[in-house]
Amino acid sequence: MSAHWSFLDRFESHVCRVLLAVFVTLLFVQIVSRQIFGFSITWIEELSIILFVWFAYFGASYAARIAAHNRVTFHLNALPRTKARVIEAMGDAFWIAFNLVFVWQSIEFISRLKPFVKAQTLGWEMRHVYLALPIAFTLMTLRILQVNYLKLVRGIDPTDPDKASVQAALELAEDEKRNFEKGER
Repeated sequence: MSAHWSFLDRFESHVCRVLLAVFVTLLFVQIVSRQIFGFSITWIEELSIILFVWFAYFGASYAARIAAHNRVTFHLNALPRTKARVIEAMGDAFWIAFNLVFVWQSIEFISRLKPFVKAQTLGWEMRHVYLALPIAFTLMTLRILQVNYLKLVRGIDPTDPDKASVQAALELAEDEKRNFEKGER
């Protein structure tokens, strides 16, 4: 089971990295073309926006996996962890319900789009562009289920990304201090 999830972790990570690298590179090319050569490449703007939207939705799915979405937790921190997990799961049930409605509605929307509805400069059918919506919200739903499985069945809480980065920074500072002190002796 964990091999499937780690594949999904790597898949989303690589998709986000590729999308980010491509749209930042395209925007850089656009800036250079405008500032140095005095003209712009019209399709770059549109493609960059599309890639950014896909990046944001895949990133939201990955954020759901690492429990990095914003939520109010001060009241949960006062409860025993088992009760807090159940309350979080109840909130996540509403989130899942929203996602499922959103997936259904986005598929309905995409199915109603006519083939002649195209991106203005790229000429792509917009129903292909809008596929980001059902794909990302389906992935996000799977991630929410995954996190709740880990919390409720396996008793594993995902590491809070904010606390993890602060802890990593503190450990790095401590290592730097030790290395500095060793260098003085």
